[in-house]
Amino acid sequence: MMQKNASLSAGRKTISGITLIALFAALTAAGALISIPLPFSPIPVVLQNLFTILAGLVLGPIGGSLAVALYLLAGALGAPVFAGASGGFARFLGPTGGYLLGYLLSALIAGLIAGRPRAAKPAPVWKIILATVLGLISVYIPGILRLKQLMDLSWSAVFIAGVLPFLAGDAVKGIVAAAIAPRLRRIIAELL
Repeated sequence: MMQKNASLSAGRKTISGITLIALFAALTAAGALISIPLPFSPIPVVLQNLFTILAGLVLGPIGGSLAVALYLLAGALGAPVFAGASGGFARFLGPTGGYLLGYLLSALIAGLIAGRPRAAKPAPVWKIILATVLGLISVYIPGILRLKQLMDLSWSAVFIAGVLPFLAGDAVKGIVAAAIAPRLRRIIAELL
């Protein structure tokens, strides 16, 4: 009888984990629906990075990375889940391609720092804040490298086009992510 209960519990946790991964992939896709083009940058303002960081913070490094990988796979296969309701593998080859790959890096780094959520031992606030900040920064690294390579700009021009316009908005997204992640982690720890 105990084995049966343990098996049922493990099955529920697996289903919960898969559901949460799909949910965060869908939230990331929904974040692309709000896409604000900038006249001086080929990179639009989006909410995707908020959800990729939350995926890592809330689901941990593996679950968060799987959620973002699922989102990227859907987009690569043509689903209109990227900024401007676009999709297709060609988006990875354009100016936003580095940022798309940065989303995966962001979820992984945020998840590695924050760790997997545990009901008995919540992550300290400083760890959540560090995970959020480094998660945000990690989106920029492949993003600006790809932008520089593709557009052959100087480093200052890449910074102006690919980083500077997004700092204030990303700071707000980081504050939101760091503020809601501890509560979400407590809720989800009971499901996983």
